Parts: sequence; C-alpha cells; structure tokens
Amino acid sequence: MSQPFHKIGILGGGLLGGSAALALREKVDVRLWIRRPEAVDAAQLSGLDFATGHLTEAVSEADLLILAVPVGAMPALLSAAVAAGLPKDCLVTDVGSVKAAPHRDLASILAESGNPFIGSHPMAGSERNGLAAARADLFQNAACLLTNDSGASSDLCEAMEDFWKSLGCRTKWFGAAEHDRLVARISHLPHVTAAATAFGALSADTSSGSFSGGGLRDTTRVAGGNPEMWAEILLENRGEVSRSIRDTIAKLDEFLVALDGANQEELRSLLTEAKTLRDTLP
Repeated sequence: MSQPFHKIGILGGGLLGGSAALALREKVDVRLWIRRPEAVDAAQLSGLDFATGHLTEAVSEADLLILAVPVGAMPALLSAAVAAGLPKDCLVTDVGSVKAAPHRDLASILAESGNPFIGSHPMAGSERNGLAAARADLFQNAACLLTNDSGASSDLCEAMEDFWKSLGCRTKWFGAAEHDRLVARISHLPHVTAAATAFGALSADTSSGSFSGGGLRDTTRVAGGNPEMWAEILLENRGEVSRSIRDTIAKLDEFLVALDGANQEELRSLLTEAKTLRDTLP
C-alpha cells in the first residue's frame, strides 16, 4: 500500500516513534525529533541520519505530525511545534494509550492553529522501551485503534487509516470514551494484574523465581515495563482501570470462596470459564 503522506514529522524517539521512523524511512521523507542532544547524537551514529533536535526541521512542510511522547507532554510540545512553523493543513495524530485526554487537552491549541487531529493507538508496545528497542516491523499485524472525536474530515480519516495499514496494522474506529473503556480491560488491567502477580510470587523470596516454569515469566512479562510511563497511563485512565480492577477482585473472591469451601466443582467451573475466554484470543 502506498503512503498517503509525503513528509512526516515524528516527535519523540521512544519505542513507538523510533519504530515508525524505521518503518517509514525507505518510503517517505521522515524527520524524527528527539529532545536530548546526546540521544540525537546516538541516533545519528546508529544510522538514523534523519534524527534531529530542532523542532523547526522536524515540522517544516510536514503533512503528518505524530506525537510520540507521553500524553501529559503533548500539549506543550504541540504548542512548540505550532510556534516552530507547523503547517496549518498538517494532520496531527498521537500514539498515546488513552484517547479522551488528547482530544480534550489539545483542543484549544488545535482550534487556534487550525490543524486537524485524529487519535491513534497502535497496540504494539513492549516491556522494553527507548530507541534501542525500536524495530521497523513492530506494527506488523498489530491492531491500531483510531478516534475522531475532534471531527476530522472523512478524507483525512481514510488517509489516517491507510497510513497505519501501510505499516502493517489492522484498524478500527472508536469513540474516545469507548476506546478508554476497552483498553482499561485489555491493556491496562493486565499490567496491574501482572504487577500484582509479581508481588504475590516473588516479594517473600526473590530467589524462588529461579525454580519457576514459564508460567510465572509469561504472566508477569509486562510488569517489566517502564514504571514511570505506566504510572502515568494508569492515572490518565484511572476511572476505567479502577472499575476493571474491582471486577477482577470480585472474581478473585469467587476463587477464595471456592478454596475456603474446598469446592472442587466450583473451582473447575471457574477455570473452565477462564479457559473458554482465553481460547477466544487469536
């Protein structure tokens, strides 16, 4: 699939921003803005000669701008990009893990600048982070959840969808609130439960992990993610995440009741229900 955009600025050199830059560099004119000068130098030495620390260079003549920074940093960075010469017809998107906040917090900036905005959430993260973990095939076969609460035109929505498909993604549209409810269950809750499992399994004696099979490692893998980043994500979606945690606690209580009552049939029923749900995953 051909690229619908010709000059793309990516602001943020982490896993997602770096991976998008690597996937695009053979297809379009791409600029990867990285905040820290030493990180820019390291990126250029590694062969990413399109990395820059200058916002003007990253946004000049861009027809797509990707905000690949934490959601809380987006408003100030977008304001700086507009001041640095972001073209008024440039489509702005993001890769944040929540969507209500960007649509809300960027609204006043976008209203003044005139830029259209579409939310993007490629479900292609990893417990590893930073440019060193980036890879060009990160988005292959990943879902990308799109939101248009800011009212971009149908032509831009089609171009945004084609953009992510060109990187290998499967796309689906949601409202921002609907998106945040969904990812609370399928992304944010699993991180919390992985962290809780790490506590339960290892806090009494970390050396006990050396005796475990693959189950513990698989179950707790995402708990190895960046704590600062995940604390921000969980707080940004705290209402929906809290509801998901409470639902999970209620299910754990059912396990406790069955265990306390030595009720093997109930345990079998709960485990069968869980297996049936797990088997629906592709």
